[in-house]
Amino acid sequence: MKTSFHKEFPNHFKLPDRINRLGELAYNLWWAWNPSGMRLFLLLDRRLWEMVTHNPIAFLHQIDPQRFKDAEKDTYYLEEYDRVMAKFDAYMSGMDAWFAGSYPQFKNNQMAYFSFEFGLHESMPFYAGGLGILSGDHLKEASDLGMPLIGVGFIYKEGYFVQNITEDGWQETSHYHFNFEEMPIISVVDEEGKPITISVELPGREVKTRIWMIQVGRVPLFLLDSSIPENQPKDRNLTSRLYSSDLEVRISQEILLGIGGVRALRRLGYEPSLWHMNEGHSAFLTLERVRELVKQGSSFEDAAAIVRKNNVFTTHTPVPAGNDSFPLWLIDKYFPGYWEELKLTREQFIEIGKQTQSWGDTFSMPVLALHLSNHTNAVSELHGEVARDMWNFLWPEKKVDEVPIESITNGIHVGFWLARRMGLLFERYLGVDWYDHLDEPDLWTRIENIPDLELWDVRRHMKRKLINYTIESARDHWQSGNRHASQVIADGVMLDQYSLTLGFARRFATYKRADLIFSDYDRLLRLVSNRDMPVQIIFAGKAHPADEPGKLLIQQVYRAAKDYRFCGRIVFLEDYDLNIARLMVQGVDVWMNTPRRPNEASGTSGMKASLNGTLNFSVLDGWWREGYNGSNGWAIGNDVDYDDPDEQDKKDAASLYDKLENEIIPMYYQNRAMGDVSQEWIAKIKENMRTLAWQFSTRRMLKDYLQKMYLPALKER
Repeated sequence: MKTSFHKEFPNHFKLPDRINRLGELAYNLWWAWNPSGMRLFLLLDRRLWEMVTHNPIAFLHQIDPQRFKDAEKDTYYLEEYDRVMAKFDAYMSGMDAWFAGSYPQFKNNQMAYFSFEFGLHESMPFYAGGLGILSGDHLKEASDLGMPLIGVGFIYKEGYFVQNITEDGWQETSHYHFNFEEMPIISVVDEEGKPITISVELPGREVKTRIWMIQVGRVPLFLLDSSIPENQPKDRNLTSRLYSSDLEVRISQEILLGIGGVRALRRLGYEPSLWHMNEGHSAFLTLERVRELVKQGSSFEDAAAIVRKNNVFTTHTPVPAGNDSFPLWLIDKYFPGYWEELKLTREQFIEIGKQTQSWGDTFSMPVLALHLSNHTNAVSELHGEVARDMWNFLWPEKKVDEVPIESITNGIHVGFWLARRMGLLFERYLGVDWYDHLDEPDLWTRIENIPDLELWDVRRHMKRKLINYTIESARDHWQSGNRHASQVIADGVMLDQYSLTLGFARRFATYKRADLIFSDYDRLLRLVSNRDMPVQIIFAGKAHPADEPGKLLIQQVYRAAKDYRFCGRIVFLEDYDLNIARLMVQGVDVWMNTPRRPNEASGTSGMKASLNGTLNFSVLDGWWREGYNGSNGWAIGNDVDYDDPDEQDKKDAASLYDKLENEIIPMYYQNRAMGDVSQEWIAKIKENMRTLAWQFSTRRMLKDYLQKMYLPALKER
């Protein structure tokens, strides 16, 4: 089945012929991880580029047409334009794609990747946190490798939420109202130019969703949208926001994603050979695939055996709140006709996803995914141990270490997260083709070739960018007239580029312990306000709107930021997004992470920091337990688990203060009085990059998925 796509973008911006392919480039997110592509927009009007949140569609709609005329006469710009478009064409042709060269027998096997959220770029805030950022990085890397991947998710009309911090430090929320015509999103239409829709059955009604597409390099991402006139008002809002606390909304969303996602791919003519569920939100896709086979005459048992062979399931969290489960009355309400189509009784249907909790039986999405997938993984070695123990009850005949859950540690997309200047440094000393070999450990031994002062200069440049951003942002807030003077201090207007700067940015959930560093307030005051060796700490992050304890943590941090005794050196950056994340992981000196072990399944922010020469100072949980070697950063606490969380918090806090006071701060300021760079600090940066950059990339991660999950699933077909 052929599908036509809305492709008016090359000319509807009224671009001059000489540079008319800027429209085509704007609609492919390849530019988002290729600085040369991004600069084609930035060079036309830097101020407007910043004002539109680096959104090329809004940028091309709003720019003064005279800028295009000027660019036509600018020899430098035209040469740069030609170079970028030639690079883009070579990339999109896929002539040298790694996957086709390495696995030619599988190059035509489509792989479907489902996720509840995709964090692709700050101009499209359809993501809440780490799960979405990982999904976005997964697609970008699949594109770089030339994997025949297809993404499936939701397009959220109101995004996650906009964060506003009151004078008292309380998080207030509002929502976006997106105009998709002003974003790099393509409408999927049929041969007559009408939007393509699919439908799913919800209690007493049929709900339709239209399909949008985002082109992520070579990878298409299809996004479902229920906000269409054919639906009832309440159903139009099903794809408005992420992570509703209303269980009926949540189960409806997960039916749309899983069952509707399968139907969308069928409607578009795709026949995936592999189905990857990124967390349990999309697990209903397993039932829809079984239903298709039962409808063709198979028994449920035979159909389930076939479907299991090429289902891949990734579990991301050991925290119960992160594993969706529904009360059985909801299953009775939403699935009575469906289990009949599967030729099952109610009891048989419930059994596929049943998990007995202390309060009774529930229908668990991870249990459903585990029951109907032959290929399952956790996202770090330690998380693998936790997950095997957590789900051991599904395999009562097996010992914990025999539970069939693999470990594939997360990674990050290097092209997207690497600072441009650091990339230029790598080209100079690692080789112009370093990006093609970024997952090879031997490449990173060349880090030693980078002169210390050159590396330090780049690090200082990135720090200046971060500090300048905080100051300009604080001024903008002050100029708005809606900010109290003490809030401007908390915004970071008093930061300086010479002080040791720590960063802490993540979702504000209680187990992440944003308050750990405030355990001994007086001791922290002494460290931060030391005139000879001052410390700055930049915080950022959001709490789920329904998470009152998380919001209280933000309030605690914000009140400290307003405390005059900290001299303006504690800062909270409001409305954390991908742009702030990039600035922080690139610009701070030390990345601090303090989860209560073993609740951090993996974490990826520290990986992004290490890639840019920022040193990690973290609990030995998730990825850092594998990455830390004693010389490439610092550990908070020890590689042990505690039965008493209070004892764990106390010992981790003591470790945090001791390391800061006796190791980190003195090392950073070593030789600074004489104007020299700390040789020990630079050596640690190089060791950090040499040992971590290749190991925690999505290049390595996707090759692990291929070897451990994807290829075995494809071979089982």
